Amino acid sequence: MRTTAPRRTARRNLAGAGAAIALLAGAVTGCQSDGGRDPGERGAEAAPRWNTQPASIAAVGDSITRGFDACSVLADCPEVSWATGNDPEVDSLATRLLGGAEAPARSWNYAVTGSRMADLPGQLASAATHKPDLVTVMVGSNDACRPTASSMTPVAEFRAGFEKALTELRAASPASQVYVSSVPDLQRLWEQGKDSPMVRQIWKLGICQSMLADPLSAASGATARREQVRARVVEYNEVLREVCGKDPLCRYDGGAVFQYPFSAEQLSRWDWFHPGKDGQARLAELAHRQVTAAEPPR
Repeated sequence: MRTTAPRRTARRNLAGAGAAIALLAGAVTGCQSDGGRDPGERGAEAAPRWNTQPASIAAVGDSITRGFDACSVLADCPEVSWATGNDPEVDSLATRLLGGAEAPARSWNYAVTGSRMADLPGQLASAATHKPDLVTVMVGSNDACRPTASSMTPVAEFRAGFEKALTELRAASPASQVYVSSVPDLQRLWEQGKDSPMVRQIWKLGICQSMLADPLSAASGATARREQVRARVVEYNEVLREVCGKDPLCRYDGGAVFQYPFSAEQLSRWDWFHPGKDGQARLAELAHRQVTAAEPPR
């Protein structure tokens, strides 16, 4: 009789300890489900990560991405395109990422000279059929380059077009990454050519008159017009940054193209406005730096 109570007590203590261990094990198992990661870690890992080595590329945009006026007057020259060209002097983004042998089969250029933001959804729809790892976007110059400053694309319309284009791309090709170039500083291009009589004559043919009309005029109206165009480009770039920033697989260039100090030597010798071969090479260099960076530009 004297030994029964201690044995019962011991059994009760053992049972209680076992229950506590079971409860603790259950709590640990619950916290470490899905490979021992807590919910916060699972959420972070669920977010898509930027691939710095895409295996296929589609390009959309306007005349810059088509290499317009880079090889001959008033003609596209896609072989020197900063995005998908095969000219070794340019060393395009596609060549840098895929290699010269693979780039032709795994890159596509759907840019169209003269395109504006309103044309982007259609171009992206064509690009999405390939399910490319990366889509490059450079658009907006023609929204600012209009016959007059008053006919520039309104900012709200520009934003709506970009949002629509990205939304439709996500529906058609959810995993495609998007690299978005900023719109170039059109006022800087004006500064590079305005003092040349020959360039001024060429600009009279109708190139970007919202910025380039009366290139030597210092009148208040002409100065205000140029400043208005530049301000609109700044607003377009802010739209590109904001809208792209909401998509985890979209990377804006941080204003790299807008801020790049293009010189006359990097512009087309036929219009002194579009990039020549050297300018295309600089665009390819900027894009490659941004696409392969571990983190997006700040």
